[in-house]
Amino acid sequence: MQPIAMKTPLVEMDGDEMTRILWKMIKDELILPYVDLKSEYYDLGLPHRDETKDQVTVDAAEAIKKYGVGVKCATITPNAQRMDEYKLHGMWKSPNATIRAILDGTVFRAPILVKGIHPLVPGWKKPITIARHAYGDVYKASEMAVPAGCRAELVITAPDGTKKCQEIFSFQGEGIVQGMHNTDSSIESFARACFNYALSVKQDLWFSTKDTISKIYDHHFKDIFQDIYDREYKTRFEAAGIEYFYTLIDDAVARVIRSEGGFVWACKNYDGDVMSDMLATAFGSLAMMTSILVSPEGNYEYEAAHGTVTRHYYKHLKGEETSTNSVATLFAWTGALRKRGELDGLPELEKFADNLEAATIETIEAGVLTGDLYILSDVPGKQKVNSEDFLKAVRERLDKKYA
Repeated sequence: MQPIAMKTPLVEMDGDEMTRILWKMIKDELILPYVDLKSEYYDLGLPHRDETKDQVTVDAAEAIKKYGVGVKCATITPNAQRMDEYKLHGMWKSPNATIRAILDGTVFRAPILVKGIHPLVPGWKKPITIARHAYGDVYKASEMAVPAGCRAELVITAPDGTKKCQEIFSFQGEGIVQGMHNTDSSIESFARACFNYALSVKQDLWFSTKDTISKIYDHHFKDIFQDIYDREYKTRFEAAGIEYFYTLIDDAVARVIRSEGGFVWACKNYDGDVMSDMLATAFGSLAMMTSILVSPEGNYEYEAAHGTVTRHYYKHLKGEETSTNSVATLFAWTGALRKRGELDGLPELEKFADNLEAATIETIEAGVLTGDLYILSDVPGKQKVNSEDFLKAVRERLDKKYA
């Protein structure tokens, strides 16, 4: 077939370790033969981030603002071990956190459901989408170790220099203290992103915090959500036949387990971080979880929800065969290409994304599986294949759709 032409570039952000290997495989096997790809390329691999003092991550985020759509490979967030392994000049921040902060985005994560792989919760029949607030709280917190005999205080200094002080705790022995924050503007952006996303997928929106314990901090989230819903979205939700409701986080967990799925669950930063991994595992695999960052201005960044698959990468470096699941990374590409086609009025590009996702799901449901899915699937006659052969099997089915 004649490769599909693109009008506007998308922002391509390369990554690290095994996912970087899969990234190239996916492009070579499944994207470039069908699409005349226009992309503005940024290497977010850890060595290049170190060379640029992480400026490349900032540049990539600004490029997403310019072009509206980005697709990102999984990247390493360095710790002390990585500092030594890669001989880094600095312990650079998480690229995802940097991009989220610049875009002021909300992360939406949803499982990819396939026949033969059953959720651990039998009642779940539909995907559950986690909407994670991607700013502040513990991820932007200040922390200190406290010597014995000290008193910790929360102090707010007004613009005129006056101070308001509240005791946190008087330490008899040694301890620790943490201070965290959020902003009204970020919470408002989070709320609107959640309401808009729920309307776009026509699903109920749940929001949960622990306002009974956190009577100012968490309650403020609750109040902002309710105010924006009442003023801007109530009529639209009723017209769409969907519901918004608030409940405590512990009640939400119980409701989620009893539900059949098919809704959007909005969570604060830490709650969303934890619950998205729980849902991914309960639905089957973290490698079958999509992740979309949506900004208030309507910019989109697509990526896999998982990390760089370090263990498989070390096997790959030794020349050993790997059977790494590339589905979430592949769906990051399809999501970005579909959104690019939607924004640019290219239905053939949207259709290509649909066809590639369908070919992928058909491959899995036919029993051609990477190692993680092979263990989970109950498809008769299933076979375990390596990373490259899985993508080739997808290619065969995709070719048939364009024959």
